[in-house]
Amino acid sequence: MQGLRQGEDPFDEGSTATGILRQPKAVWATAGASVVAFMGIGLVDPILPSIALGLDATPSQVSLLFTSYFLITAVAMLVTGFVSSRIGGRRTLLAGLALVVVFAALSGTSSSVAELVDFRAGWGLGNALFVSTALAVIVGAAAGGSSAAILLYESALGLGMACGPLLGALLGNASWRYPFFGTAALMAIGFLCIAAFLKEQPKPARKTSLLDPLKALGHGGLASVAASAFFYNYAFFTILAFTPFVLDMTPYKSGAVFFAWGLLLAVFSVLVAPRLQRRFGSLKVLGASLVLLAVDLLVLGYGSHGTAIGATIVSGAFIGMNNTVFTELALGVSDAPRPVASAGYNFVRWFAAAAAPFLAPKIEEWSDVHIPFVVAALAALAGAAVVGVRRTALTHEAEELEPVHALEDGVTVFAD
Repeated sequence: MQGLRQGEDPFDEGSTATGILRQPKAVWATAGASVVAFMGIGLVDPILPSIALGLDATPSQVSLLFTSYFLITAVAMLVTGFVSSRIGGRRTLLAGLALVVVFAALSGTSSSVAELVDFRAGWGLGNALFVSTALAVIVGAAAGGSSAAILLYESALGLGMACGPLLGALLGNASWRYPFFGTAALMAIGFLCIAAFLKEQPKPARKTSLLDPLKALGHGGLASVAASAFFYNYAFFTILAFTPFVLDMTPYKSGAVFFAWGLLLAVFSVLVAPRLQRRFGSLKVLGASLVLLAVDLLVLGYGSHGTAIGATIVSGAFIGMNNTVFTELALGVSDAPRPVASAGYNFVRWFAAAAAPFLAPKIEEWSDVHIPFVVAALAALAGAAVVGVRRTALTHEAEELEPVHALEDGVTVFAD
C-alpha cells in the first residue's frame, strides 16, 4: 500500500461506494462478528452503576472492568501476529471468539467485583486475538480495495459501539448479569458463522515474531500516530467509562444516550470523515477533530446535566472521525506489513484505554467531578499537538515509501 501523502484522500470515492457493499460471505461473517466484539466494549456502560450497586463496589473499583480488559488487550497485541502467522487467520479468529464466549459467560456468574475484573481480563485476551486479526482478514479478503475494507471495519466498530449500550440497557434493566450472557450467546453465533463461511488462508511465508510490532514502532511516522492515538484514547475512554457515573441515569436512559452517541460515531466515521479528508486532508481533519473533542469535554465537565448529555452524544461525532483517520494513518504511514503495524499501534494506544477508566474516578476523589474532564481535554489537545509537531513524519516519510507487494496473512496485497 502506498504511503499517505499530505492532502491526498486515502479513499477512492468511486470504488469505495460500490465495493463496501459487494463483499464475499467470509467478509460479512467476519464483519458481523466484529460488530458483536465491539458491542462488548460499550456493553457495560449503562449498567456500571447497577454493577456497583449489585456487587457493593465503588466507581473506581467498577471502572477496573475497563482497565483489566484493555490492559490485557494492549499486551496481547504483541502476541496476535505471532499466533496468527503460525496457526492462520481463521484459527486465530475462532480461538479469540471462543475465549470471549467463555469469559463473557463467566462474567455473568461473578459473585464479586474482583471476579468480574478477572473474567473481563480473559475477555480482553480473546477480543485482542479476534479484533486485530479481523482487520487483517477483512482488508485481505474484501472486494473494492483496502479503502472499502477499512470503511467496512469502521462501520462494524461504529455499529457495535452503538448497539452495545443499547443491548446493555435492554438486558441490564432486568439484571446486570444478563448483558454478559447475551454477549456470550451472540459471540457463539459469530463463532459458527466464521467456522462456516471463512476458509483457512495460507500462512505467510515469514512468521511474525513477538518483537516485530515493537520494531515497527521505530518508524517515525507510525510512532507519531501511536503517540497521538495514546492521548486521544485517554480522552475517548474517559467519556466511555466515567461519564455514566456523572450522568447517573437509569440503564434505559443511559443506554439511549450512548446509542445516540454510537450512531453519530458510525455516521461520522463512515460517511463524514472520508469526505472531509478529500477536501482538507487527513492531518487537518485529525487535528481539528481532536481540538473540538477537547472543547466538548470541557462542556461535558462544566455544563448542566442536560448539557452534559448533549455533549456526550456530540462527542461521538469527533470520536468517529478520529477513529477512521487514525486507522488509515496507522496502516499506511509505514512500510511495515499491515498486521504488524496495527499490532504496534494498538499496543501503545490501548494502554491509555486501560489508564483512563481507572484514573478518572481517582482524580474525582482527589479533586472534584470537573477535573477528570479537564485532564481528558488536555490529553486530546496533546494528541493534536503531536499531529502538528510531527506533521513532517506523518507526510514526508510516507511519501518516500515505494509501492509494496506484500504477503499478509497469506493474501497478496498490491500497491494502491
